[in-house]
Amino acid sequence: MLANSELLFRPNVRIYGPIDDRAVLDALDQINAVLDGEQDLVIELNTRGGDADAARRIALEIKLFRERSGRNAYCVGKTVVYSAGVTILAAVSKRFRFLARDAVLLIHERRLEDSIALNGPIKACIQIVREQLSMLETAEKLELQGFAEFAEGSKLSAEDLYRRATESCYLFSEEAVELGLVAGILE
Repeated sequence: MLANSELLFRPNVRIYGPIDDRAVLDALDQINAVLDGEQDLVIELNTRGGDADAARRIALEIKLFRERSGRNAYCVGKTVVYSAGVTILAAVSKRFRFLARDAVLLIHERRLEDSIALNGPIKACIQIVREQLSMLETAEKLELQGFAEFAEGSKLSAEDLYRRATESCYLFSEEAVELGLVAGILE
């Protein structure tokens, strides 16, 4: 286990700002640089959220790092870890998840902003609606998998976490520790 000062002040991957395509590319570059060395992965995370699928891509790379290197991956959430940021935090084993004392988590359902234009034969319109429904059902399954991953080893079940998420749940670092979602608070 790395020392608190190493985790707080010497991250080798920094994810700061919106989770989008650019954040994915930046994270991949930084993770690959760590993979080429001998160090454990130490991620500093500060984000107001962003694209859920971009967060899933970063989370996958963190898991692949652990599998390929056999080394530990740590994540320290600082100040804000909202929405898609929680997906990234969940990619790290609970015993290696930490928050700074000022950190606040936001856990909520995936958001969608889209409209469906139906214009044409009924059969074609039905197919468009089915495709959109399938996309929503897939997003819901992915969301539930993410909640289960984050809740693993905590006092909350995935269902409990989902219920909280439907109400846009803000958690301060102390609450996250009490619920067993993270290993501790770093100061």
